[in-house]
Amino acid sequence: MTRQKTSQNSEKAPRLLTATAIAVLLFLHIPVIIILLYAFTTDESAYTFPPPGLTTRWWAVAWGRQDFWQALGLSLRVALVATSVALVLGTLAAAAVSRTRFFGRESISFLLILPIALPGIVTGIALRAAIGAGNIPFSFWTIVIGHATFCVVVVYNNVLARFRRTGHSLIEASMDLGAHGWQTFRFIVLPAISTALLAGGMLAFALSFDEVIVTTFTAGQQSTLPIWIFSQLTRPRDRPVTNVVAMIVIAITFIPIILAHRLTSEQSE
Repeated sequence: MTRQKTSQNSEKAPRLLTATAIAVLLFLHIPVIIILLYAFTTDESAYTFPPPGLTTRWWAVAWGRQDFWQALGLSLRVALVATSVALVLGTLAAAAVSRTRFFGRESISFLLILPIALPGIVTGIALRAAIGAGNIPFSFWTIVIGHATFCVVVVYNNVLARFRRTGHSLIEASMDLGAHGWQTFRFIVLPAISTALLAGGMLAFALSFDEVIVTTFTAGQQSTLPIWIFSQLTRPRDRPVTNVVAMIVIAITFIPIILAHRLTSEQSE
């Protein structure tokens, strides 16, 4: 009897876990599916469910909007520059924390991670106050600075984990054989952390591209794509176009996230 009950429980547990996983996935992704459906609706207000009909008209309308292309271009440029800054600063910080011993190392590591844990509105207010105190005009670079504050954290975490898994003996052997610092970095360190850099960079790009709260405080009069979407929500007749642009944002952020996931999964196997 005990063995029968144990076998029955072992059969029920996976089914329960499977059902729970499916419920969580539906909870997370049904809203995205609804937005996708509304991107093809024939209803201009995009409030009727189910949609009275389907059309690709709104995709052509979005394609012809110059303000959309300007916002998209600004978001892509900011994400690329912020990611580049994060790759350099995050890698250097990870190397310093993982490879050297100094007083306050753990405190510095905590302060490096803190921006990603703070609410975006807190970071945005702090950045706006600092920019205002320095009399710095709001521009493309103030947005980059704001985005880099949390992009650095993503790169730092990925590279730090890889440094901790990489043996220091290879670096010591390279130095013993006469290689200078740049040669050691190029032939030993960089290949070891390359996938962590790629994964961290793609995650940083995805985070930067769809960031809205910090951008709102650092953009001034400029409009990135997420801010553009929020501004369109006050125009009911443009709701289907907004849904189309939302799907474009989802697609652009989905690609680097799935690639980063595959890279980290393959490395851990």
